[in-house]
Amino acid sequence: MTGTLTTSGILGPAPETAGSSQSLLSARRGLQWVALGLAVAWNLWDLRATVLPVSYLDDASMHEQMVRYATRAIQAGHNPLTGWFPFLGAGSPQFLHYQSLGAILTALAGLIVGPDAAFRWSMFLLLALWPLVIYAAGRILQMGVWASTTAAVLSSLLMTVPGVGYEHKAYVWIGFGVWAQLWASWTLPLAWAFTWRAVGNRKFLAPAALLVALTAALHFETGYLALLGVVVLPFVVPSDLKSRLQRAGVLLACSLLASAWVVIPLIAFGKWAAINQVLQSTPLVNGYGAGRILSWLVNGQVYDAGRFPVITLLALVGLAVSIRRWRTDPLGRALVVLWVVCLMLAFGRTTFGSLINVIPASHDIFFRRFLMGTQLAGLYLAGQGAAWCARAVIALTRWAPSRLIDGASRQQNTRWLLVGVAGALGVAAVVPAFVQVHRYDDANASAIEIQRDGESIQGPQITPLISYIKSHGQGRTYAGLPTNWGMTLTVGAVPVFKYLESQDVDEIGYTLRTASLMTDPEYLFQQSNPSDFILFGVRYLILPVAMPPPVPASSVMQRGGFRLWEITASGYLSTVETIGEVAANRADVATRTEAVLHSSLAAHHEDLSVAFAGSGAADPTAPSGSEAARLLGTMKTVTSQPFNITNNVAAGTVHLPRPAIVMFSASYDPGWHVTVDGRAEPTQMLAPAVVGVAVKAGVHHVVFTYEGFAYYPELAILGVLALALLLVGTRRSKASPKKMTSEMIRARPP
Repeated sequence: MTGTLTTSGILGPAPETAGSSQSLLSARRGLQWVALGLAVAWNLWDLRATVLPVSYLDDASMHEQMVRYATRAIQAGHNPLTGWFPFLGAGSPQFLHYQSLGAILTALAGLIVGPDAAFRWSMFLLLALWPLVIYAAGRILQMGVWASTTAAVLSSLLMTVPGVGYEHKAYVWIGFGVWAQLWASWTLPLAWAFTWRAVGNRKFLAPAALLVALTAALHFETGYLALLGVVVLPFVVPSDLKSRLQRAGVLLACSLLASAWVVIPLIAFGKWAAINQVLQSTPLVNGYGAGRILSWLVNGQVYDAGRFPVITLLALVGLAVSIRRWRTDPLGRALVVLWVVCLMLAFGRTTFGSLINVIPASHDIFFRRFLMGTQLAGLYLAGQGAAWCARAVIALTRWAPSRLIDGASRQQNTRWLLVGVAGALGVAAVVPAFVQVHRYDDANASAIEIQRDGESIQGPQITPLISYIKSHGQGRTYAGLPTNWGMTLTVGAVPVFKYLESQDVDEIGYTLRTASLMTDPEYLFQQSNPSDFILFGVRYLILPVAMPPPVPASSVMQRGGFRLWEITASGYLSTVETIGEVAANRADVATRTEAVLHSSLAAHHEDLSVAFAGSGAADPTAPSGSEAARLLGTMKTVTSQPFNITNNVAAGTVHLPRPAIVMFSASYDPGWHVTVDGRAEPTQMLAPAVVGVAVKAGVHHVVFTYEGFAYYPELAILGVLALALLLVGTRRSKASPKKMTSEMIRARPP
C-alpha cells in the first residue's frame, strides 16, 4: 500500500511487490519456527526440576500412585480397570470411577523405565511441549501462521486466580497436581480443531471422533468441553446447517461409541460413586458465578493474574475483530461462541441454579474447571488479536512514511524504525509475563530441592515404621487428618498422611480423594472414638513422639520424630450384630450415618445395616440393647493374609461363639463377592458404607474377592469398530468441492 490507509489494509493482507513477497514469506516462516522453538526450549529449561524424584504435596501423589498400581496390574497380566484400588477412602474401583486412561498409558512406559520415572517425565513433557499442540490445532483450524504461533507462545504464560486452568500452577509441585487434566489439554485443542473441520467436511469425522473420545477418557470435565464443540459448532454456519447437523450427529454418535468403554461403566456403577458432600455446596463444585468470573475477566485475572494483562488485551482485540467480521469469518464466530459458552458453563450452578441439571451427571461435575475452556478459546482469540495488531502496524508503516516523508530511502528507514519500535513495545508487554512464570517455576524448583533434602533426613527415619506396617499388614494406618495435627507431622513439607501414599500404604486420613462411598464418612472420622478405628479397619498409628495414642494401642517402635503404635484389636475384619437399619444414598451417606460414626456401636460389636438407594436392608441380627452382640467380645478374629492387590482378595479366619456379621472395612461396591468355607454368600452394606456377610457360629474361612466391570474388551472393540467404519465411510465419499472451497475461503484468515 503506497498512498492511503484503508480498512482492508489493516484488517486484510497488504499488497506487496512480487520480488519482496517471497523473501518476506521465508523470513516470516523462519521467525515463526524460532519463536515456537524458543517457547518450547524455555519451558524445557524452566520446568526441568519436574523430573526430580520427590514425594508430592498435591494431587499428583494420587496420580503417581495410580500409575504404580496400573504398572503392577499390567505386569501381573491383569486389567487395572477391573481392579480394586485399596489405598484411599477405604478403597474403590478408582480406575472405573475416575479418569484413568492417562495413568494406564503412563504405566505402559513404566514397564520400561519404572512407574515413578514415567510419571515425572510425563508431567514434564506434557507441560513443556504443550505449545506445539496449541500451534498444531491452530493450523488445523486454518488460522494464520502467526496467529497460531502467538497463541502457542502465550499458552505457557497463562495465570489465573483459581489456579486450576491451563497454567503451570495447575500441575507443578507447589500447585494443584491436576495431572489428568494435563493429558486432556493435549487432546481438547485438537478435538475442537478437527470437530470444526469435520462439521464442514466429512473426511475429518474419524480423527474428530477419536480425539473427542480420547478427551472424554482422559479427563471427564474436559470431555464435556470436547462434546460441547460437537454440539455448538454446527450452528456457526447457518447457511449449511442441515448438512453440518448431519455430520455433527454422526460425529457425536461415533464419539460416544468410541468412549463407551468409559461412559457405560460409569453409568452402570454410578449408583455407588459418592457425591462429594463436603464440597457440594461450595464454588469448587458449583462454580464461582457470573459476577465473580466477569469481575476476574475485566480485571485480567482469567489470563494474567498478578501482572500486566497482555493476553487479556490481545484476546479482547481478537474478540472485537471476530465480532467485526462476524458475517464473513466463520472461524472467528466459532471461537467467540466457544469462548462465551465455556464462560457460561464456568458460572455453574451458582448462577443458573437447578437449570444446570439439564447437563448429564451435573452433580458429579466441578463447574469451576470449565474456565479452562474460556482460557483455550481465549488463547486463539489472542492469537487472532496479535495477528491483527501486526497487520495494523505493517499497514501503518507503509502508509505513514509515504504520506509524511519524502524520499524512498528515508521512507524505508522510517518503516524499519516504526517496526522496531512496535516490536520493542510488544516484547516489553510480554516480558512481565515471562518473568512472573519464571519466578513461579523457580519457586517450584526450590521447593522440590528443599523437599528432597527433608526426605533424605526424615525418609530413613520413617522407613522402618512403613516396613513394619507392610510386613505385618492386617489393617490400615492413621497419621492424622488435614483438619488436625496431621498437617504438622511431616516428612520434609509433605504431611505423613500424604507421604504414606507415595509408599503405597493403605491409610485413613488423606480425605476426599476418591468417589468411594466411604470418602465422605472418612471426612467425619473422630480419632477420639475407638469405634471409628474399627469401622475403618485402622490397626496402625504413626504419631509425633510426644503424642499419646488417642485409643488403646501398643508401642511398636520410635525413629526420629515418629512413633508407631499398633491396635491389636482392630483390623480389616471384625464382627458385629446388626441392631437396626438406616436409609442412605450416594449423596447423603455421610450425614445419614453420622450418628453411627459418632457412637460407640462398633466397639460393642454392633452396627446398622444400610438400605441403600431404595434397596432393602438386611434384617437385623439382634434387637437393640441385647446382650447377644456383647457376647461377641469372646470371639477371635485372625486375618490370615493382608489384602492382595494383584488378585483383589482379602481373607481371614473367624472364631464365632454365635452367628454374626463379619464386617470387612472396605467401601461397599456390588463388585465385592464373598465365600464362607468355599460357599458363595450374599454381601450386605453396613454403616457407614462397608461390606458385610452373615456367618454362622463356629470356625470359618471367609474370603472377600473383588470382581470389576466385566465388559471392557467388548466395549473397546465396539469403539474401534465404530471408528473404523467411520473412517472407511468417509474415505469413500467426498464433500462437494464447490461448497468446501467456499467454506475454506470464508474460514481461512488472511
